Order: sequence, then C-alpha cells, then structure tokens
Amino acid sequence: MSPTRFASEHKWIYWGAIVILVGLLITGLIRYSSFKRTNETSRKAEQLSEELVKAGYPAPDQETAERLLGTDGGQVCENPGNALKKALYQLQQLSNGATGPGSRPVIADSKAVDAERIVLQVYCPDQVDEFDEAVEDLKTDDTVKR
Repeated sequence: MSPTRFASEHKWIYWGAIVILVGLLITGLIRYSSFKRTNETSRKAEQLSEELVKAGYPAPDQETAERLLGTDGGQVCENPGNALKKALYQLQQLSNGATGPGSRPVIADSKAVDAERIVLQVYCPDQVDEFDEAVEDLKTDDTVKR
C-alpha cells in the first residue's frame, strides 16, 4: 500500500487529530488566562490587605476580597464619585440607624471614607481624584472611639 493511498483512505484520522489538537490548544489558552486572572486577583487582594493594615484597619478576608473586587475593583471602581453613591453616604449609610422620622444623618468618621479611598488606590488609582472631589464637602470627624 502506497503512502498516498493510505493518506487518502484515512483522512478522518488526520482531521480527527487536528480537531483534538485545536481543542486542546483552546482549552489550554482558556485555563491559562483563568490562572493568570486568579494570580492577579490574589496579588491585588494581598496589596489591599497590606494597605488597610498599614492604615490601621483590620485585614479583610482574602477570599472575600478576591471574590468581590476581582482584578478591577468591581462595583467600587465603576463610578466612585457619582451622585448616587454620594447620596448613599450622606443619607443612608452615615445615619443614626433609626428608620422613618427618627432617622437622622450623622457626622461620619473620617476612617469610613479613607477605607474606600484605599480600595480605589489599589484597584483603580485613576478614580481617586474623582472620589475625592465627590466627598470633599462630606462632613467627617473622628467620631468612633478606638
């Protein structure tokens, strides 16, 4: 049997091998990009923990920080200086905790704003100036006893 005749009769073997190799290549590329993303996520979460501890905060759970913030900061970096987040700071999160007519805004502790600034510095440093402008008129003070 000549080699050309064998090749023409068994083309399906060659095509099958090519399909399997291409499938393995695609799978390898997907797994590599996932692994690379996981390493970057872990590195950023570690950096965030270091920065928070350096600023006097407790270190966040590493796995939770990785899941919530990913590689790009997630919701924190989406638009940190927009009016909705500013309103949430002033009207809901920084209030006395009562509901209805008893709810009153309070002077927030400056550490609350600083913590978000640290997250922004790690995950999206280009957004820090916008955040600072958005919260510059927010009244803060050292209100929490440590």
